[in-house]
Amino acid sequence: MKENGISIATFDCVIGKITYLTLRNQSGASVTLSSVGAGIVSVIVPDCNGNLADVVLGYGNPADYIGDGPCAGKIPGRYANRISNGEFMIDGETYHLAQNDYPNALHGGPSGFHNRIWDVEIIDDRRVRFTLLSEDGDEGYPGNLSVSATYVWTDGNMLELHLEAVTDKPTVGNLTNHAYFNLDGEDAGSVLGHELWLNASRYLPTDSAFIPTGELADVVSTPMDFTSPKRLGMDIEADFPDLIYGRGYNTCWIVDNWQPGRLQKVAVLDSERSGRRLTVFSTQPGVQVYTGGWLKGSPESISGGEYDKGSGVAIECQGFPDAPNRPSFPSQLLRPGERYCQQIFFSFSTRELRK
Repeated sequence: MKENGISIATFDCVIGKITYLTLRNQSGASVTLSSVGAGIVSVIVPDCNGNLADVVLGYGNPADYIGDGPCAGKIPGRYANRISNGEFMIDGETYHLAQNDYPNALHGGPSGFHNRIWDVEIIDDRRVRFTLLSEDGDEGYPGNLSVSATYVWTDGNMLELHLEAVTDKPTVGNLTNHAYFNLDGEDAGSVLGHELWLNASRYLPTDSAFIPTGELADVVSTPMDFTSPKRLGMDIEADFPDLIYGRGYNTCWIVDNWQPGRLQKVAVLDSERSGRRLTVFSTQPGVQVYTGGWLKGSPESISGGEYDKGSGVAIECQGFPDAPNRPSFPSQLLRPGERYCQQIFFSFSTRELRK
């Protein structure tokens, strides 16, 4: 069926009815979104020769997005990434979370936002809003938190994501999108030949459990330096602690010249093979880059295949991991009367291929 020009499909699963919504622009490029985790299921855009392909890793069965390890395409929460030892303190009170990535809390817990069906509102033929109410005590977090994720698909092949939340009690929040990209096509194999540029001259080293040490480390003379475009695979096998821990890249970089509420370019991903380019803009202070070290064993792909380590790269604009326990990090505290507002824009284009 269609509503306001948006194609709609529904599927039954064990936790309710899943809704898929497909938005197309004037050029025929499209985005498919899911009510599971307010997720991105596919982004079909042209290469340098005008050939369309899906550049987002996804699953063939809509129900497979529930409880998947990779958190593919979805919005994790209430707190994306990790909180050390599954606990934090607000105003002298300690809150305890599920240690679902022992000993730490990951992505809001086992029943985090990414594993729930969100409510759907179609605004017009280019805009869809997902909403969710997370009740006080949900997964151990304080406060009734009302969350919205609004997607906008433009004629210029930009997918905008507007994230908002309000609370009735002091709480913490960190929202992002966890899509994996392969600009040659979701079934094209390794993404390690893609070139990445990051607007980040520092990163957050972690321990082996991916909790930041607190150091704001310079990328110069390390494998973490993407201040000039570099192939993802160039240094990925280096004998370097963060690369060993992450089976490749699984690190948060610190966005240069970040200012609260200011949208700026944070990353550019290029494929020499297809000529596709992804430019990412965000208001967030950090950008987590994950090259899919644990993708093997994912549910069957949307094209009927199997993903493997390095099949895609996630570029997750977010607050810093473990910020609730690190006063020196940008605060992720949200109080009543305040509004959490963050934006992430994914702009797809093409570039001239090298000769």
